[in-house]
Amino acid sequence: MSTKTFASQADLEEKKVSFTQLSPNAYAYTAEGDPNTGIIIGDDCVMVLDTQATPVMAQDVIRRIREVTDKPIKYVLMTHYHAVRVLGASAYGAEHIIASEDTRDLIVERGEQDKASEIGRFPRLFRNVESVPAGLTWPTLTFRGKMTLYLGSLEVQLLQLGRGHTKGDTVAWLPQQKILFSGDLVEFDATPYAGDAYFKDWPQTLDNIAALQPAQLVPGRGAALTTPEQVQAGLAGTRSFIADVYENVKAGVAAGEDLNTVYKRCYAAMAPKYKGWVIFDHCMPFDVTRCYDEVTQYPDPRIWTAERDVEMWKSLEDQH
Repeated sequence: MSTKTFASQADLEEKKVSFTQLSPNAYAYTAEGDPNTGIIIGDDCVMVLDTQATPVMAQDVIRRIREVTDKPIKYVLMTHYHAVRVLGASAYGAEHIIASEDTRDLIVERGEQDKASEIGRFPRLFRNVESVPAGLTWPTLTFRGKMTLYLGSLEVQLLQLGRGHTKGDTVAWLPQQKILFSGDLVEFDATPYAGDAYFKDWPQTLDNIAALQPAQLVPGRGAALTTPEQVQAGLAGTRSFIADVYENVKAGVAAGEDLNTVYKRCYAAMAPKYKGWVIFDHCMPFDVTRCYDEVTQYPDPRIWTAERDVEMWKSLEDQH
């Protein structure tokens, strides 16, 4: 594995995009395990959930929205702070960019480092990166816990149901239609990225999502889940992955193993079940490193810099 290109720089294959209608008001823009975008169309305006990574990439989302509605795009929601989710925001010309207060805090604290780190890791996901305006994407509206918007008669609840993928995770819930947009709290046939995660909290947060009993769910990556059975499968798959990383790391730490040994243990235990999931090899070093941090001495995620990414990758890449 030592000849492998750093992280996903070798991942250059274009993914096929789907634009799936879940209801008269809800659509999912998905691309075979690449980051998803959600679209909510109200009586008088549109909300876009997660923007794609660059304004040029966002144009394809806008083109598809315009095939189904000419209503103005008034709101952009950041489900969390990661660059791949927010740097396309300027393309939409939205009146308001909404995020949780916790997400804004993370942008203040680590937005610049995260941006540099993500672009270095995932060049294909930042197509035409030169189209990203200087600086970071800042919310114009923030909330704590819950915010309700009415797009005409359509009720949209923005909820923080707990920490998981990050401390600021926000979901969007259409209570009248029982449709949930989860951001990266839920993935489907795609490996959860957990480099900024709270492993101890994430399963409970998934239980809080399940308690809403969504009939349909748009995950952060992977196909839209359009039946209650598919929703349960998406929640169960994400929950089992997070639990498996956590249990393997905890066992390794209890045995006094160092990070490299814990990584070998974790990879060997999990590859048979999860290797077929999109970006498994990319995510595992970040996921195990963060989990090891959490189990040992860092309750909160450390900041990933471009330099730390490369150091981590070099130390773990030969481990399996």
